[in-house]
Amino acid sequence: MTLDAQFNECGFIILRDFFNNEEITQIATHVDRIYETWVKKNEQAIYDYRLVNMHSLTSPKYFNDTPHQRVNFFSAIAPFKLTSVLDNIFGEGLYFHNTQLFFNPSNNQRLTYWHRDMQFSDIEDNAQRDEQHSILNLHVRIPLVDEKGLELVPGSHKRWDTEQERNVRFELGGRKNSDDLPDSLMMNLARGDVLIFDGQMLHRGVYKHNPIRKAFDVCVGKYHSISSCFLDPQVLPTEEEMAHINNNGWYTLAREVSAKIVKK
Repeated sequence: MTLDAQFNECGFIILRDFFNNEEITQIATHVDRIYETWVKKNEQAIYDYRLVNMHSLTSPKYFNDTPHQRVNFFSAIAPFKLTSVLDNIFGEGLYFHNTQLFFNPSNNQRLTYWHRDMQFSDIEDNAQRDEQHSILNLHVRIPLVDEKGLELVPGSHKRWDTEQERNVRFELGGRKNSDDLPDSLMMNLARGDVLIFDGQMLHRGVYKHNPIRKAFDVCVGKYHSISSCFLDPQVLPTEEEMAHINNNGWYTLAREVSAKIVKK
């Protein structure tokens, strides 16, 4: 089965041994520094709010002392070998949206939770359902350590919830969003693998299998009025930085989308 056919059917694909050790180390060096800085400043909030991820790792605030490293980070997370694979699967028009890092909770009261990404926005669930067929928001997961930490419901990118799924996702009828769902599949990834999945499919992070979890996601998508409005221009390269990023197609489109949003 071709990669595009697999994604159309399942909502995810895995590229095994995609990055070599040097490429992963280059990404991890930036991510580790940013994450450690963020944790030091937010340790109590991470515990109190039971956080399991941070976002916007390309924000300029993490590069105040080493601004040149920001260009290196942008280049490392969007190499040609990756962007060309995604272009072949999804066609042209993908743009960079943001980055996230997923980790184990420091507060053990945090349970796993089934969700579709945009359910945490102010966009009504019915509107998300109606536009599900035309929204493409992808997570490109690059595990920085081996990870058995993401569970998906294959095919749920093409349909909306069953009654059971809805009750679990929104904790209705006595159900909890940590309850197991039928037909789910646990992802087992090694350092160097890449997982590409639809952020609007049913998924959840799982913490118990990983003594350490460092799952770095590059979020990309195609323009849609519902999702593109959440693009933060602060996470994008500046015009000056763009000149030093050889493979800058994702960022070029992101800057165009950002400009379009500002004009509205």
